[in-house]
Amino acid sequence: MKLFDVYPLINVTPVKAQGAKIWDDQGNEYLDLYGGHAVISIGHSHPHFNQRIKDQLDQIAFYSNSVQIPIQKLLASKLGELSGYSDFHLFLCNSGAEANENALKIASFATQKSGFISFSGAFHGRTSGAVALTDNPKIIAPSNHRKDTFILPWNDTEAVEKQLKIGNIAGIIIEGIQGVNGIHVPEATFLLDLQSLCQKYGAKLILDEVQSGYGRTGKFFAHQWVDGLKPDIITIAKGMGNGYPIGGVLIHPDFNASYGLLGTTFGGNHLACAAGLAVLEVIESENLISNSHTLGNYLIKELEQIGCITSVRGKGLMIGIDFEKEAGPIRSELISKYKIFTGSSAGKHTIRLLPPLNIEINQLSSFLDSLKKILA
Repeated sequence: MKLFDVYPLINVTPVKAQGAKIWDDQGNEYLDLYGGHAVISIGHSHPHFNQRIKDQLDQIAFYSNSVQIPIQKLLASKLGELSGYSDFHLFLCNSGAEANENALKIASFATQKSGFISFSGAFHGRTSGAVALTDNPKIIAPSNHRKDTFILPWNDTEAVEKQLKIGNIAGIIIEGIQGVNGIHVPEATFLLDLQSLCQKYGAKLILDEVQSGYGRTGKFFAHQWVDGLKPDIITIAKGMGNGYPIGGVLIHPDFNASYGLLGTTFGGNHLACAAGLAVLEVIESENLISNSHTLGNYLIKELEQIGCITSVRGKGLMIGIDFEKEAGPIRSELISKYKIFTGSSAGKHTIRLLPPLNIEINQLSSFLDSLKKILA
């Protein structure tokens, strides 16, 4: 049996990793500035993370949500404390797409409406409802087309209100920072307008923080850079588990829970919660949100001084770089010659940087030196 091809594969076989370093099966050492799609938040093979999982394996790895699972409550409490959303409720699942699917369902139940608004360039996952919220033709199957989903222009308040006036909109979903589209930060006034419009027309505001959350931008959530913004629902995953599959939905306490409304077999299992708790403990003990903010500012400032770069976007360690020439050859040379992983799928001229939050300044300096040599 052959594997079903889903990505164009880089000709590298990682066999070991530590911090922001990866070693392949030939003994070559690489610098990881991509974190496997922003998943590696506290660094590869962090000793506290590994030990928590080993300890949990020695106790119990899994049982269904039909029993008491105390570590779920520990995870929810720590997440509320660090994120500033201790008054919200947490639903645990397995991935970002699943988190977004459940967020849509919650908003629809609460409003008894079926329509949703998303924005051009958005990516919310590859499951059916999530795909319906994107305008990327590569991932849209005929079954994904929904008449009550409206993909509107980025930062266009007028278009949003026009659609809300027509009616039947359960919610608006927007990424804290657009990731797959090339790292685009929504205007603060636009996010506040969306909040006001949701309140005015009885819709729910959903912030997709799957890629932009967990300290990546120098705040726990990217939307927290906007004073006065508090969404109804927040979705999380990726950096939440540092490589262990876990996702979640943070739900405003005004929503009414009922048995059967949401459910999951694997979500919130013992091992996933051990991974999630370890991530939060390391983020707190090592001040990784502050590190992300400081090193992100340094990296953005340095990149803006390099010729042949037309634009640098993002916050913290979530950065998009636009080049005058196509980015593909630059990315290929970074990995083949200089042994540095960076992100693709962000546009013809764009490279994404999503390194572990405990990356060191000398490692970023090494990347900058390599990039200058390529561009020269």
